[in-house]
Amino acid sequence: MKINASEIRVGMLLEYKDDLWQVLKTQHVKPGKGGAFAQVEMKSVNKNTKLNERFRSSESVEKASLDEISYNYSYEDESDFFFMNPKSFEQIQIKKDVVGQKGKFLTENLNVTISFHNDRPVTIDLPSQVKCKIDTTDAALKGQTVSSSYKPATLDNGLNIQVPPFIEAGDEIIVDTRNLEYIKKI
Repeated sequence: MKINASEIRVGMLLEYKDDLWQVLKTQHVKPGKGGAFAQVEMKSVNKNTKLNERFRSSESVEKASLDEISYNYSYEDESDFFFMNPKSFEQIQIKKDVVGQKGKFLTENLNVTISFHNDRPVTIDLPSQVKCKIDTTDAALKGQTVSSSYKPATLDNGLNIQVPPFIEAGDEIIVDTRNLEYIKKI
């Protein structure tokens, strides 16, 4: 499907130069002289390379057509994650390098949406919020209330995030999976 260059958003998948590209950053620039353009940073889904491209606002680009199917996470081995379709009970496996950092949030029976391009899994969308447990955290420093004070914490899945000072080791919290930010304590 053709879209205008000004409609490009972060996370979109584009078909460009005989490859599939995921948009990492986009910035719409309107210089004082000349026409407006979109400055887009993309990462190749297949080759794992990056590309900075400039599209004029009048240009159109091909948005990749994706099939999105809901799956439940089952388990992992050394190189793959395994997912099951809850309707057909069909099982698929996806390489760990395709899933990336998101794999640390996967827990048994977690419902995810997998996007397919030409019957090949391309991206995995997690729920926007997941429950995690604090493994370790620093002690809060008294009197550090001048600014919004956050302290580093390590989750049980190994990820490091910033949490408010009242969070202690062993607490369960909700984390935003899109930007790895603390949302609330359970």
